[in-house]
Amino acid sequence: MNYLQKSIAVAFMSAMFTSEAVSGEAGSDQSAIADGSKVTVEYTLALPDKTIVETNVGKEPISYTQGNHEIIPGLEKALAGLKAGDKKHVTITPEDAYGPYDEQKKVTVTKEQVPPEVKVGTRLRAQNGMEAKVVSIDGNSVVVDTNHPLAGKSLVFDINVLKVEKQGAKPVE
Repeated sequence: MNYLQKSIAVAFMSAMFTSEAVSGEAGSDQSAIADGSKVTVEYTLALPDKTIVETNVGKEPISYTQGNHEIIPGLEKALAGLKAGDKKHVTITPEDAYGPYDEQKKVTVTKEQVPPEVKVGTRLRAQNGMEAKVVSIDGNSVVVDTNHPLAGKSLVFDINVLKVEKQGAKPVE
């Protein structure tokens, strides 16, 4: 390599490094997810066996406020510090999601306390909003399970952070 080629190569490398440094500095202005941030995400929720539970990819994204306990605790912890444009694959344990499955949350009620058309597998909602699933019917007794449907399960999330807004600030996308 002659002197001119070396000079061009050095100038080119300097330009590349300068460009990377500028990009990095611009990225540092992005707001990281912290308590009080309004966060907008798209996500796919699956079970460890890769069964998709739900997704909003290609649909309306969801927004929540970090630290307000609007999403499960393990996911809130996993998202802390991420910025708009970040993607994360994370597995949340049952303890940090909907809790362990609790056999004591199976309750026996009389048939008069449930709609007449119920069968095993029917999902019910009480007037107070509590949900339950009919697990057995025996004569006049109906056993309902009030555990969350995902209790006792590890949850696998693929998250794409779309926007992070600090309270009183403009969104960073």
